Amino acid sequence: MQSNFKYGNDCSNVVLHRSYAKVAAAAADSVLKGFPNQPSINLNKMFWSKPCSLALASDSPLRVDEPKFEGIKHTIFKLLLFYSKQSQSIRGANVVYKRIISQVEKPLIYEVFNLEKTFKTTFSLLVLHMWLCLRRLKQEGKEGVELGQYLYEIYNHDVEMRVSKAGVNLLLHRWMKDLEKIFYGNLVAYDSAILPVAKQDELSNVIWRNIFSDDGSSPPNDAASQTVQAMARYARREVSCLSLTDKEAMFSGNFMFTSCKALAESVSK
Repeated sequence: MQSNFKYGNDCSNVVLHRSYAKVAAAAADSVLKGFPNQPSINLNKMFWSKPCSLALASDSPLRVDEPKFEGIKHTIFKLLLFYSKQSQSIRGANVVYKRIISQVEKPLIYEVFNLEKTFKTTFSLLVLHMWLCLRRLKQEGKEGVELGQYLYEIYNHDVEMRVSKAGVNLLLHRWMKDLEKIFYGNLVAYDSAILPVAKQDELSNVIWRNIFSDDGSSPPNDAASQTVQAMARYARREVSCLSLTDKEAMFSGNFMFTSCKALAESVSK
């Protein structure tokens, strides 16, 4: 299912936990269990460091640079519109999405934040990181919004494949509509939570409802609150880091989210 992405729509700030539960039930076999009930590292020490650009160095082996063709090959690819703005934007959006997936699929992010790897938690983390990128791209004006549209289409296709893989083949269109509402509702909630006028604990509350809570109503206990606050610091820090990341790195996807592994190792020393 393909749909137009309009960041900033007047969407209801509602998390559809029933939809999560039904899709997650279909994907029960994919749950990764075994994480401890308590965080294994000191979360209180994490995500306090000064924000910095997430752009990859020019000599980084992790960079994905545009291929350079010469002579007849260059001419052929030019005729095939390989170098058109649209083609370059689509390639860039694909790399950006791979960066998001790389962060969301790392086992350590679930261990650090004491999460089981289920359809719900993976989808919730995916939406959080999509918000981080879309928010940053939007700061680049029309060009950024256009690239954000390509990024959303890639995300939407990936989510459809994930839902189908989870075993939800009947009424797939309805499930995608429900997940689309969750997506937009989450984006609006995150945007509101980081406004200067927002309450100090608003982002933590939104993250609790969107990612950690089963029903969105019960408050977190002390142990869970520590974890939720750490993720809120992580999200705020990534917002600042992405703001320091230059346009070229964002449009080409040559950036990496903050490594939870590196931070976990640093606080354990």
